[in-house]
Amino acid sequence: MNKIEEMLKLYNCKLDDEKIKEQVKALIAEKVIENDNDEVKKFLLGSVELTTLKTTDSDSSVMAFTERVNAFEEEHPDLPHVATICVYPCFAEIVADTLQVEGVEIACVSGSFPSSQARMEVKIAETKLAIADGATEIDIVMPVGKFLSGDYESLASDIQELKEACGEAVPMKVILETGCLKTAENIKKASLIAMYSGADYIKTSTGKLEPAATPEAAYVMCQAIKEYYEKTGIQIGFKPAGGMNTVTDAMIYYTIVKEVLGEKWLTNKWFRLGTSRLWDQLVQCLV
Repeated sequence: MNKIEEMLKLYNCKLDDEKIKEQVKALIAEKVIENDNDEVKKFLLGSVELTTLKTTDSDSSVMAFTERVNAFEEEHPDLPHVATICVYPCFAEIVADTLQVEGVEIACVSGSFPSSQARMEVKIAETKLAIADGATEIDIVMPVGKFLSGDYESLASDIQELKEACGEAVPMKVILETGCLKTAENIKKASLIAMYSGADYIKTSTGKLEPAATPEAAYVMCQAIKEYYEKTGIQIGFKPAGGMNTVTDAMIYYTIVKEVLGEKWLTNKWFRLGTSRLWDQLVQCLV
């Protein structure tokens, strides 16, 4: 038995998908209404990772995208700014040179996003270059094919090498692409392997495939984070991304984090929302 298998044996990964659905449905029905208020919406606004990952992105469009954050700080000093601006690595320098708001992180999707299908040397180089250009956080995609084929050791090694490229000072989020994992058991195992291998956050999806984030996937991931914290004392962040279309969607994820992980995770350091459209909707609710 290898180290990954030994680690997984410490946790209950035999999950029933239907039971998870029932638990999430009940939690949403009972608890979301409690969080439908301006205080929570302000928190969610400050947890947004404002994201542009388009084929049509350019230096000028990313600069204008960043200027929106600068302008918002001036126009709405009473509201929280976004937590992060998330872009492709080739735009890290543009964001770093344009951004004027203190406390906003610069995240770059790296490691051959969104497929993770590239030689490790290329993934490492892309990651190091993004950091050199100003990225303060890195989002990578777990090699899903390796997971599905049961090559957990190689998967863990990939994550570890990219975390080494980031260093301790730059947090790394590992995207599980939960829509490809299909089952709660797979999502739980992938969450644990990612955390064990050096993830500082685990993230649901790239937003490039369907289904993207789902409440059920978030629930299982948060359970994994909680159990990992209880066993190791290591706090791991959580980021749902993709498929969030309404403010209610955001409140559902907030509620899951609050009920499963608790108040310690309700800061914009440990809980992020990967989206752009929700930023505008949340602002409209609050101004």
